[in-house]
Amino acid sequence: MLGHRPLVIEDYFAILKRRGWMIIIPALLVPIIAVAITYRLTPIYTSQTLVLIEPQTVPDTYVKPIIAQDLDSRLASMKEQILSRSRLEPIIERFNLGAPGTDMDDKVLSTRKNIGITPIHSEIQGAGGLPGFFISFTASDPHTAQLVCREITSLFVSENLQAREQSAEGTTAFLKGQLEQAKANLDQQDQKLAEFQKQYMGTLPEQQQPNMEMLNTLNTQLDATTQSLTRMENDKTMVDSMLAQESRQTQTAPGLRSTPQADTLELQRLQDKEADLKARYTPDYPDVIAVQRQIDDLKKQIAAVPAASSTAPSAPHYDSPGTIQLRAQVAAMNQAITQKKQQQAELQAQIRQYQGKIQSTPLVEAKMKDLTRDHQQAQEFYDSLLGKMNNSQMATDLERRQEGENFKIMDDANLPDAPTFPKRGMFAGGGFVLGLGFGILLIAFLEYRDKSLRTERDVWAFTKLPTLATIALIHEAKGATKSTFGSLLKKDVPPANKSLANVGG
Repeated sequence: MLGHRPLVIEDYFAILKRRGWMIIIPALLVPIIAVAITYRLTPIYTSQTLVLIEPQTVPDTYVKPIIAQDLDSRLASMKEQILSRSRLEPIIERFNLGAPGTDMDDKVLSTRKNIGITPIHSEIQGAGGLPGFFISFTASDPHTAQLVCREITSLFVSENLQAREQSAEGTTAFLKGQLEQAKANLDQQDQKLAEFQKQYMGTLPEQQQPNMEMLNTLNTQLDATTQSLTRMENDKTMVDSMLAQESRQTQTAPGLRSTPQADTLELQRLQDKEADLKARYTPDYPDVIAVQRQIDDLKKQIAAVPAASSTAPSAPHYDSPGTIQLRAQVAAMNQAITQKKQQQAELQAQIRQYQGKIQSTPLVEAKMKDLTRDHQQAQEFYDSLLGKMNNSQMATDLERRQEGENFKIMDDANLPDAPTFPKRGMFAGGGFVLGLGFGILLIAFLEYRDKSLRTERDVWAFTKLPTLATIALIHEAKGATKSTFGSLLKKDVPPANKSLANVGG
């Protein structure tokens, strides 16, 4: 009556009492069958080994690892390489793996399924990384499982060493090539900078302050030279006046006259004086006009000397000691003035040169900044590559000495003493659960299909009418529980038969 009304606890006990054997028999029979099946299955043995990952022996602060790839990724990459066909075929042929008669592709697929890689993540919070991993292999023979597991473990260890060493060497070779290019670029920048400094020597930004100081010094020297030259020219003018007065006195003296050589020297002196005055004054300046007049008079006098000498007998001419002394003093002063003017011109040329250097310094500085920036970038890039190159070489030496991160086999592949499949206990337990479930489902189905009315609740659920009386089954033993025989309805029972129904109840 499962499908006709809700059940209570008494209904369940009644069902167990009637149909309990339908649960007990499958619950006992199915585990026996399951255990019997295990004897027909091929046992499978699993060999397992533990591989720990040891960090490099040298601290990271001294030698930084150059392999930055995550260990999970590297382990997955190594797994794909080791499980490749080229790696598995020799192992399959050596240990005769796979079912007889199958082709190599099926054997490779079967071998891959039998290999297990289980990473062990760190349980320490914040540690990160993998402390190790398990390698397992399943086979129908325990010795074969152990040997193949040991072979796979050896492949992982050797592959890790080889991969790390190749990666380190490849990184070192790459950095070496980059370092050579960086050095060539830096040498080129050095050459450009040297040529620039050579071309603009004296106008470089760092030479601006010395140039300013040198310009101030030259201006001071030029001022001193100009003042000295002015004093010398004034002194010479005074001496020239004295010499001219002395010459006139000598010419007016009886028996004395000037010689052509003296007139020539005097003319040269007046011409030098005229040139100096014109350099400082305008042509209409009184001193310039006076000197020009003296020059003209002296030229006339020199021109008249040959005519007079042809008609008159020559007479000796003697300069006075004062005139001789003044002429020597004038000659010395002319020489000193010439040297001082030359010094003044040199100072002026140097001043113009330094002024040009100072004026061109901003333009040179702008070019210098561009060139220096390129040189600095090349230098920084070279220094960075040089540091990385040195660290890569040390890391490569560590890998060659096997002092870097490596795999350490903690537990060698074990020889399994019991098969991992089939587990007879698991089969028995599973058979028990299966038999129990089958019995319960069978009882539920039968109860759902059963239309018998056994209790007053069944009568009410089926007819929705109250029960007047119940009659026990005739074949039931004494003391047995009553079952519902029928229900007498008030509207269906005649008045004459009501008492009989009550008596039967």
